[in-house]
Amino acid sequence: MSQERFVRSAREADIDTVVEVQVAAWQAMYGPLLPDPVREEIGSEEAFARFREQWQASLGNPPTSRHRLVVATDQRAVVGFAALGPAADEDCWPGTDAEVYALHVHPDHTRRGHGSRLLNAAVDHLVDDGFHAALLWVLEQENPLRTFAEAAGWRADGTTRELNLGAPLPMVRLHASISA
Repeated sequence: MSQERFVRSAREADIDTVVEVQVAAWQAMYGPLLPDPVREEIGSEEAFARFREQWQASLGNPPTSRHRLVVATDQRAVVGFAALGPAADEDCWPGTDAEVYALHVHPDHTRRGHGSRLLNAAVDHLVDDGFHAALLWVLEQENPLRTFAEAAGWRADGTTRELNLGAPLPMVRLHASISA
C-alpha cells in the first residue's frame, strides 16, 4: 500500500536511523574498497556520534531554506534518506544548480522502490526551489548507486574527484536537467 511506503521530510526523531542507514550503506558501498581499520572506524560509536551531530545540525539549522533532508519509510520505519540543496562545486551556479549530497537506502531494503521514491521526491523539491540542473557524486567504478542513477537518466559530465576515506576513492559527477 502507498501508505506503507512513502517519502517525507526528516524529523529530529529520525536522526539515529538516518545515521544507521548511512553507516550500513557506506559499509556496503565503500567497505570493500577500504582498509580494515577504516571500515571498522566507520561503524564505531565515535563515528556514529559524529554523524549524528552533523545530521542534527543540518536538520536543525540548515545552511539555507533550500537545503532539505527527506526520508523513505516502509511501514513507518525509516529505510533511506536523501540530502539535497544548492550545488557547492566551484563550476556550478548555486542559483540554478542543485546537488543531491547523499542518497542512501539501507542494504536490507534495496530494490523495493525506495531509491526511486527518494530520487523523485528530491527532484520535485529541487524543481519547486527553482533549480534547473541537479548533480550527484558517485563512485567511478561500477556500483549500485551509479547504475541506479544512470538508469534514471543521469549522465557523467566529465568532472571527477577523489574521496578520501582512508584510501582514495575515484568519484565521478553525474548530472540531470530537471527544469520543466
